[in-house]
Amino acid sequence: MKETIYSNLYNVREASRKLRMLSDNDINAVLNDLADAIPGSVDKILEANRKDLDRMDPGDPKYDRLLLNDSRLEAIAGDMRNVAGLSSPVGRILEKRTLPNGLDLKKTTVPLGVVGIIYESRPNVTFDVFSLCLKSGNATVLKGGSDAMYSNIAIVELVHTVLQKHTLSPDTLYLLPAEREAAEIMLNAVGHIDVIIPRGSQQLIDFARKKSTVPVIETGAGIVHTYLDSSGDLQMAKDIVLNAKTRRPSVCNALDTLIIHRERLDDLAAITEPLAEKRVIVFADTEAYPALLGRYPSELLQHAEEKHFGTEFLSLKMSVKTVANLDEALDHIARYSSMHSEAVIASDPAVRDAFLTRVDAAVVYANTSTAFTDGAQFGLGAEIGISTQKLHARGPMALHELTSYKWVIEGNGQIRNA
Repeated sequence: MKETIYSNLYNVREASRKLRMLSDNDINAVLNDLADAIPGSVDKILEANRKDLDRMDPGDPKYDRLLLNDSRLEAIAGDMRNVAGLSSPVGRILEKRTLPNGLDLKKTTVPLGVVGIIYESRPNVTFDVFSLCLKSGNATVLKGGSDAMYSNIAIVELVHTVLQKHTLSPDTLYLLPAEREAAEIMLNAVGHIDVIIPRGSQQLIDFARKKSTVPVIETGAGIVHTYLDSSGDLQMAKDIVLNAKTRRPSVCNALDTLIIHRERLDDLAAITEPLAEKRVIVFADTEAYPALLGRYPSELLQHAEEKHFGTEFLSLKMSVKTVANLDEALDHIARYSSMHSEAVIASDPAVRDAFLTRVDAAVVYANTSTAFTDGAQFGLGAEIGISTQKLHARGPMALHELTSYKWVIEGNGQIRNA
């Protein structure tokens, strides 16, 4: 397997070099044609997706991530057209100056080269990653999970068909075998892959970080909090908590822990009432539990344990932590946050400003739902993932985050004498 993969990775590197010769119009034509081709391939893609779904327990939190349907494929095609309509991130001049010796210096954006993505049960990522990487001039190596094997194969076959229609190498997008061995080969493909971006659970991210000798950008895991301050609006809190928890509970921007000011415990039952209709299990701490006892369905109410804080539930589960003030809320977030998305609900501008300033996370919110942590929602087209680290990229990783830069120096015969 190793020799075959390395041979294919060599071809991917060659394909990435040829992408530099394409104009932005050439790339846009590929993306628009692929978006147009999706409706005609819906039956084939959904048949493959059904094979994957049949192998997974519908109760598994990954099931919703794995699921494709007509509306989701239509949205994917729309995202792809949006990406095609964005300005190219390549060739932008970031800095320009002339030195005293007459040398002209320019700092310009360039593709990363070959981007490797390792991900789990999200076949939509296959489309998203390809569109963003191609638009930014990068070739792509994908290592999807075995859960989505049939879906990913069907999607990549469609991409290859469109690439060949435009006389581009199918090696522009390479899907690795589903076996775990292929992941370890990928993570150590120094010289073949320029950067690895893991997208999925904390376990997957930890695996990539520990095993990879290729540079890694961490994305994905979200342990998300929303703090309701004593000054927060009740109706706003009800709407935001419901949306952040139940819109799509299996995604990384979904709410995991509601932190509530002690003075607002009388409002907790009203805030959680809509959650009961969605059958959300609430793990309440020692102060929040009595506030909900008899006012929240008993079969959905449980005592919180230490393990319920700092957990990314990815399901209809949520913990509640009671605090005395903003400082206690910030301490709790600092201890348990994955630095993904954190929110405050407060009318007091001093509380809002302090929260937004002091919370260390990729995205911080005031008086709105964390569900907006998404490249498309930020107007970036699609996204590779949400980076939770601080080097190179942070937050939604879209086109600009898939570029690096180089210095271009032009002279007129200058030589260095010292």
